[in-house]
Amino acid sequence: MSKFVLSVLVENKFGVLARVAGLFSARGFNITSLAVGETEDPDTSRMTIVVAADEKILEQVKKQLNKLIDVISVQDLTEGEHIGRELILIKVKAPDTKVREKIVKVVDTTGAEIVDVGKKSLTVEESGDDHVIKALVELVRPYGILEIVRTGKIALRSDSE
Repeated sequence: MSKFVLSVLVENKFGVLARVAGLFSARGFNITSLAVGETEDPDTSRMTIVVAADEKILEQVKKQLNKLIDVISVQDLTEGEHIGRELILIKVKAPDTKVREKIVKVVDTTGAEIVDVGKKSLTVEESGDDHVIKALVELVRPYGILEIVRTGKIALRSDSE
């Protein structure tokens, strides 16, 4: 199975997310990432859905999405050029000054940012594509990860097409 990125423009109404999620769950489709937000038009929202599927299942998903009343359009961003980003917050153990300095060096070299300093931890923020996020996680893992939270992928078709 491959991962596909769908950009779904929907009416910004109560219950739309539940109907879209219900479509996936009722048919046994696995959503690996989901991000929803209002667009430049407050009456519409964009859902970026990453789904694990094969080509046949993907076609079923797109057809079923297009049948939903509140769905305005469905774009498959997988094939063409698109810009995709995620955001991650990682709380890392930092029990003393020596460890904190090492984590700060890692953060500085990756372009990430320390957004919170606790008594025994640092919280690191990074945004980027999946490779950037995974690389940062692996770099701070040896220090001890206390918590991770990450957004789903957001994506737009690139203007270069």
